[in-house]
Amino acid sequence: MPPRETQTADDVLQAHKDEEYDMRFPSYLGFWKRSVPGLDEAPRFDMYDEPHLKRKRQILIDHPEIEELYGYDTNTVWITLATVCAQMGLAYLFGRVLTDWNWTMVIVAYVVGGSFSTQIGIIFHEFTHNLCAATSLQNRWVGNIANIPLVVPLAQSFRRYHLEHHTYQGVYGYDPDLPLEWEIRLIGNDPLKKFFWLIIYGVMYIGRGLAQQKQLSRWELYNWAWTLGCDVLVYKVCGARGLLYLAVSVLLGFGLHPGAAHFIQEHYTFRDGQETYSYYGSGNFFWLNIGYHNEHHDFPLVPWTKLPEIKRLAPEYYDHLAYHTSWCAVLYMFVMSSLLAPQSRVVRTLDAHRYARKNLKVPSSSQFAALAPVKSKFADRVKKAADLAMQKARARLISAAE
Repeated sequence: MPPRETQTADDVLQAHKDEEYDMRFPSYLGFWKRSVPGLDEAPRFDMYDEPHLKRKRQILIDHPEIEELYGYDTNTVWITLATVCAQMGLAYLFGRVLTDWNWTMVIVAYVVGGSFSTQIGIIFHEFTHNLCAATSLQNRWVGNIANIPLVVPLAQSFRRYHLEHHTYQGVYGYDPDLPLEWEIRLIGNDPLKKFFWLIIYGVMYIGRGLAQQKQLSRWELYNWAWTLGCDVLVYKVCGARGLLYLAVSVLLGFGLHPGAAHFIQEHYTFRDGQETYSYYGSGNFFWLNIGYHNEHHDFPLVPWTKLPEIKRLAPEYYDHLAYHTSWCAVLYMFVMSSLLAPQSRVVRTLDAHRYARKNLKVPSSSQFAALAPVKSKFADRVKKAADLAMQKARARLISAAE
């Protein structure tokens, strides 16, 4: 990932000179061009803060009724229990009953176990935002219970890093969802490397959090103790083979699996100026509407069952955005298209994020007409500043490669 020095505080101030309002209104799409492998070596830079908090404010001006959707849905608790019981039943089946069904176990681990594993990852997503139950404590225990079939203690670490992703989306060094600099350099735009990178994407996701070298929180330590204790119990009940089935399910489910394609769908840039993408395909029926990602980032306090209602209530803010209808197509495009690679992200420095968040306001509806004529002037200025940062990052990556 390019260094934060590619945008100095002076660069940020110059880019936003005389700008009182955030000129991305009303959709809060950026003015940047997406990073193109072969032409660019680094992710694209933006000079603004992440767009979703301001778009939420903009939407609520026109649709205050969306706040009525805030809350939690206890149906997620029952889905969690059913998913965990089903996956543990399969672990017992292959661990103690079908002990010589090797290839069948692998196939089931991909098709069924992998689907359950990605489902659990999405349950993590819900409990992280306290959308499963009334209290934070209850939500944390939903996460711990959901963690049982994953073998590795992930729930509480996911909560910590996912909330940071929402706060610092695209901010270099702060957003754990961004590929690391060595990933961009090593994978490049080679289809075979991209293919194998997707296979281990779940491992890389964990590695990015570890790369931040943060001390484990109290709840993360609880999660470790809980998960290791559950692993011992699973070993005693289901045997080593049952534990192996669960581990294979996790590796396959968080790798090259349709249910895991949302990791690429969500923030890899398929269109200029748009850094978050939704998916409106049939997979939402099984995977708890995880595809409604623009809606979720705009309104993270709305549970999965009500995310489609946001789009229905405010179509003028969502219908014009690019979206996906096939997760399999997302995976295929990422591997085979020369226009997509790990560098296909938009990044911002902490200085740019903080300045734009603090100083550039959301205009009221009555101010739109007055601001519209000068919008292009500000767009040109911030685009030139972002392009300069891109050139500095490109020079650094080329130097590092040599």
